[in-house]
Amino acid sequence: MKLALPHALALLPLAVAVFWAFRYRHPVRLAFPSVAGLDGLPRTGAESVARALPWVRAAAVTLCVIALARPQWGVEATRTYSPGIAIAMVVDISSSMAALDFEIDGEPVDRLEIVKETFRGFIEGDAAEGDGRSGDAIGLIAFARYADALTPLTRDHDALLTLLDRVEIVPHAEEDGTAIGDAVALGLDLLRASGHAGKAMIILTDGSNNAGDIEPLEAARAAEALGVRIYAIGAGRPGMARKRLRNPDGTVTFGQTRSHVDEGTLGALAERTGGAYFAAGDTDSLRRVYERIDQLETAPTVAENYQRYREVFPPFLLLAFALLAFDAVFRATRMRALL
Repeated sequence: MKLALPHALALLPLAVAVFWAFRYRHPVRLAFPSVAGLDGLPRTGAESVARALPWVRAAAVTLCVIALARPQWGVEATRTYSPGIAIAMVVDISSSMAALDFEIDGEPVDRLEIVKETFRGFIEGDAAEGDGRSGDAIGLIAFARYADALTPLTRDHDALLTLLDRVEIVPHAEEDGTAIGDAVALGLDLLRASGHAGKAMIILTDGSNNAGDIEPLEAARAAEALGVRIYAIGAGRPGMARKRLRNPDGTVTFGQTRSHVDEGTLGALAERTGGAYFAAGDTDSLRRVYERIDQLETAPTVAENYQRYREVFPPFLLLAFALLAFDAVFRATRMRALL
């Protein structure tokens, strides 16, 4: 129990003043020949109540002052929450990501489309189980020959996923390539300024580093220094794969593309930073990879003890009003006086 406004108790002397004002006020005097015969009469109930009325008024004022001080009842509670981690999601959008070697509901889809679908599941999780990455700050980077930060770290996952849906494979040959080192370095720029205790990067590619100015292992050393774990995913099956081609006139034809995942470099990149490398040759294996990363990258749970207070002044106020009402009714009826 505590008082929200304890200084209001300074008004308590008002109760004493009220008591003295009504207990010892000057009575009305009437001339009467003799009162000697009244000494032996018993005290009536009305007279006892009349003598108690000053106490009733003083008690009512006391209760009003206590209510004004706002007594509160405290209940201790514990709140636990997860502050989340910072994640840079780095996605390959080179032309080989158009290979149609994944499926969704039995229909062939390209590698970029399955990346979008599984990444969405990673962020949103299973609504029935209440998991997902709701507490994480996530940034998105797309890369081919050049790396581009599409979003800063954000907890606005709806906006992030809306932007992800608009990501497309590079349309021009001069933009094609796979600059893994540059993409990792750009992801580190996003994560470096983050105040999160945990930082991780997920890089998904279907090729080997063949563009850019920074070597992947050089970027891995920087990530190690910054405490960023890298999880590398090699998407698709090596070799030839069918892919969809969009012609200049807008028509779509099909052709072949060759992809080679440099598992050695990706594995070394992940191992150097304390992360892991995963090969994802089909839709189910890619989903399992995200599930595994979801289990590995957990944020610490923080517990906070706090007091939750409930206002308990209303009963004091109601009782004060009841006493004043009793005093008013009694004085207006049985104890009605001239003055």
